[in-house]
Amino acid sequence: MRFQVPQFIEVEDKIFGPLTIKQFIYLAGGGGLSFIIYTYVSKLSFILAIIFIIPVAALSLALAFYKVNNRSFINVLESAFKYLMANKLYIWKKQDRKPEHKDVPVETSELFVPRLSDSKLKDLTWSLDINDIAGPGVKETMNKQGY
Repeated sequence: MRFQVPQFIEVEDKIFGPLTIKQFIYLAGGGGLSFIIYTYVSKLSFILAIIFIIPVAALSLALAFYKVNNRSFINVLESAFKYLMANKLYIWKKQDRKPEHKDVPVETSELFVPRLSDSKLKDLTWSLDINDIAGPGVKETMNKQGY
């Protein structure tokens, strides 16, 4: 048995002339809200009614036709609203500071090797590692200290 697979499912059908059902609802809602604003607010002032109608008309036109990076404007509004309402995590970025130099006399002739533990085996491995890495003048200093 063969089934026909639907194609072009991401393209919405044009129902009301060149408009999709969503575009028609956005425009009809914006037009209806603009009409309600005009009938109630124009009794006070026509200019005040126009001031309220312009943002409603602009929003309905943007919802119907405006796309941001091939995404509909309603998706952009939804993402912006979620971003504004969600908890945010602020991460502190540490700035590197230059270390302060204190005037401390440094003895250049001897290298002090600290004792790390009470175990003689660990001290022996430490001294062997230092002898491999250290320069030629360090070995004599270590021998004087008993390592």
